[in-house]
Amino acid sequence: MDILKDKDAPLYTMGVAARLVGTTAQTLRLYEKHGLILPTRERRNRLYTENDIKWLRCIRELIHARKISIEGIKKLLDYAPCWEIRDCPDERRVVCTAFTNKGKPCWETTRCRKGEDCSTCVVFLRDEKKAVKK
Repeated sequence: MDILKDKDAPLYTMGVAARLVGTTAQTLRLYEKHGLILPTRERRNRLYTENDIKWLRCIRELIHARKISIEGIKKLLDYAPCWEIRDCPDERRVVCTAFTNKGKPCWETTRCRKGEDCSTCVVFLRDEKKAVKK
């Protein structure tokens, strides 16, 4: 697969990601601190994917245009199903137990990301942080 076409390939350094999103590296660190994004770490560098950039732009839109606070975004993520965030196609949803059994969080019923773990999913990260605080 061509790495430039892979939307989950960690390509952008923090400085480049900040410029692409229209913010600062400090703001990206703040989003990470609050569990809104989890960039790939390579040595001491944070690397962002194309999907991370799209998500960061969405966060910026929510904060600046919609006037939703970081805490408000975190609350919204508590109610967001993983298949909406991941934009799973219909054919994958119908066989996903997280989609068909909505009584439990997706990471308790299946690894819906096909061989990947949930450690980069913002919904999983939010729930995990809440569990640690209790």
